[in-house]
Amino acid sequence: MLEDSFGRRFHYLRLSITEACNFRCQYCLPDGYDGPPNSAFLNINEIDTLLTAFAQMGTSKVRITGGEPSLRRDFSDIIALAANTSGIERVVATTHGARLASEAKGWADAGLQQVNVSIDSLDPNQFALITGQNKLTQILKGLEVAVAAGIDVKVNTVMLQDFSQNRLARFLDWLKTTPITLRFIELMETGAHHNFFSSQHMSGLPLREKLIAEGWTLLKRRQDAGPAQEFSHPDYAGNIGLIMPYSKDFCETCNRLRIAANGKLHLCLFSEQGLDLRHYLSSGDVEGVKQFVTESLGSKHISHYLQQGSTGATQHLAMLGG
Repeated sequence: MLEDSFGRRFHYLRLSITEACNFRCQYCLPDGYDGPPNSAFLNINEIDTLLTAFAQMGTSKVRITGGEPSLRRDFSDIIALAANTSGIERVVATTHGARLASEAKGWADAGLQQVNVSIDSLDPNQFALITGQNKLTQILKGLEVAVAAGIDVKVNTVMLQDFSQNRLARFLDWLKTTPITLRFIELMETGAHHNFFSSQHMSGLPLREKLIAEGWTLLKRRQDAGPAQEFSHPDYAGNIGLIMPYSKDFCETCNRLRIAANGKLHLCLFSEQGLDLRHYLSSGDVEGVKQFVTESLGSKHISHYLQQGSTGATQHLAMLGG
């Protein structure tokens, strides 16, 4: 089992397979993607080596992310590869959801068990303003298809000052009959978006207090769960999660490592730099990957230091999939 010098154990790998995305979300890629093509990123043989190594080191959950992972033509093949890797028990993905309606059944057949979809507003005009895409209706249809295919669905929404009015009420009405988990995520500062962060960041603590006051109950976390505090309520079909990276002791329960699409290991979303292990991946060197990752964990910090204004090398969230 992978363990760092602070006693934290790592069951969970977040694997980015592309930096490309065709949405223009205000807090991520407001000017669109202008980076390397998918041919520059890890190929399926390199991913096979990576997954084999991490599974042998105790990884039980893999999240496939991007950018937008469904822009890769071999996305379903990568899902199947992860699902059939010995030791990997849970395969999940993060997507903007525009291809869910047409692809969710195939992804489920390939072995996808959970999907996280970014929906920052249930108002179509507001959604288009935030994302640069008028596709809310299409994405909501995709959620229905995913649920019908047996995929566990979570919806991510970034908390923003400009779009906070009436959003919670609309989402709560939706959750009364919709069996998904809605996760509110505090906006995180990245290198390219200091001004946007300053004007838009809001804490999730008042929302947490409101939920508890209204009868929402905190659920027990899974061993391989992400950082969300998840709540349920007997009057609602869906649950609510809160991800508050600026809260005290957020990093104490860290259980995940990240591999960027270019083959670099990131010990934290906000690391100063990635650690290049692609030469091991290209040569199919499973033992080399294991040794490199194990030794690198010794330099993992106790905190992401976001609360001190540190953003590391992360210029925008598409670089590592959040």
